Amino acid sequence: MAEDVVIGSRFVVPGAELSERFSRSSGPGGQGVNTTDSRVELSFDVAGSAVIPPQLKERILARLSGRLVDGVLTIAASEHRSQLMNRDAARERLASMLLAASAPPPAKRRPTKPSRGSKERRLAAKKRRGDVKRGRGGRFDD
Repeated sequence: MAEDVVIGSRFVVPGAELSERFSRSSGPGGQGVNTTDSRVELSFDVAGSAVIPPQLKERILARLSGRLVDGVLTIAASEHRSQLMNRDAARERLASMLLAASAPPPAKRRPTKPSRGSKERRLAAKKRRGDVKRGRGGRFDD
């Protein structure tokens, strides 16, 4: 049976909720690539999962909406020649994707106004620049 995938400290996806499909991979490998099913497609039903808390599930479904098909997240891994390494790569990718999608939203930025000192420095720099440009005027004494 498939191994569980730990998603940070938030939750654990049991291996029973994961579905794996294997197929032939493209790329290097010589004649062996024609006979070995090393490409891995890992599928996880986010919408139907019982292990994800409801508020996290809403957040994950919203953030991964472009990658989901009927609530199922599918990840393909074929970068390694070995099926085992591709399985591990797909699981790592699933874990990082779910961890990023379940992260709390960033704190809202509190709008601030420029300080008096920063305004004065900005105006002084503008004044100096204006003086430099004014000094370039074409007044020549003969």
